[in-house]
Amino acid sequence: MTDQFNKREIGSTGILVTPVAMGCWPISGVTTLDVTETDGLSTLDAALDAGINFFDTAYCYGYQGESERLLGRAFAGRRDEVVIATKGGIHWENRRQHKDARPETLRRQCEESLQRLGTDHIDLYFLHAPDPAVPVAESAGGLRDLLDAGKVRSVGVSNFSVAQMEEFQVVCPISASQPHFNMLQREIEVDHLPWCQEHGVAVTAYWVLLKGLLAGGLARDREFDPRDGRAKYPMFQGKEFQRNLDFVDSLRLLAVEEGLTVSQLVIAWTLARPGITVALCGGRRPQQVRESADAMRADVTPAMLDRVDAEITVRGAAASRPPV
Repeated sequence: MTDQFNKREIGSTGILVTPVAMGCWPISGVTTLDVTETDGLSTLDAALDAGINFFDTAYCYGYQGESERLLGRAFAGRRDEVVIATKGGIHWENRRQHKDARPETLRRQCEESLQRLGTDHIDLYFLHAPDPAVPVAESAGGLRDLLDAGKVRSVGVSNFSVAQMEEFQVVCPISASQPHFNMLQREIEVDHLPWCQEHGVAVTAYWVLLKGLLAGGLARDREFDPRDGRAKYPMFQGKEFQRNLDFVDSLRLLAVEEGLTVSQLVIAWTLARPGITVALCGGRRPQQVRESADAMRADVTPAMLDRVDAEITVRGAAASRPPV
């Protein structure tokens, strides 16, 4: 693995990560079609070789923990070269996701994740989402126990509101928050990012490439397979989809001038946003993660950022997503 990129700290933990992390949902094969174990292992190897040291997965990435198991296989014998984040609190029942953030469930899932990953510690352990049936403080207590026991080095929250982070923080220190964020969905800039900056909480944003929409490779006549998870989201449907592709075309012109691909321009812009620590970029093929890693080399100038912001203004408000 090369060590050529300026790393960023997760909160005040001393854990240093590359600004681009590999999001490991796609290699689980749940909503990403035609993914094999060989593809997953090759993609993980390519990410590490390209300089990425941060890998983000979850207990529910795969019906049987496929994503975590692949990480365990890929990094056996070189665990000290990588920073691994995983999440608990969501599981599958009859191929439907269910939330369960009771402390006893989080402890059990953490132990299973440790076994799947083939490690004795998790660098960053997230509560995947608030559970309406369990008080936030109760879930926080379960994660504080894991932190005190040395099972996890740091704790994060995902899909939390500011009020929920406030409540959680009373019981267990938060080192990172993981919300969705991208050029077209910037709700967290109102209060979430400022809160994290004020409290020294790292932000590891997902959906940076908006499930591939902002990567620049989707055709206008694309018809999504019903098994493709993107088919259910408004941003991939009808006029909204076409407007989004108009926006991508405008980014393409800017990217060419900057010597970047569309996805690299998007990632570079994201990493330049105040308060954003890490951009999570999914990948199911080696070339995809190599392209994302190269975004960390982009020469980001104020002029480039201004031009991108101008195109975002022209695009206007876009469809977001329902709460997790």
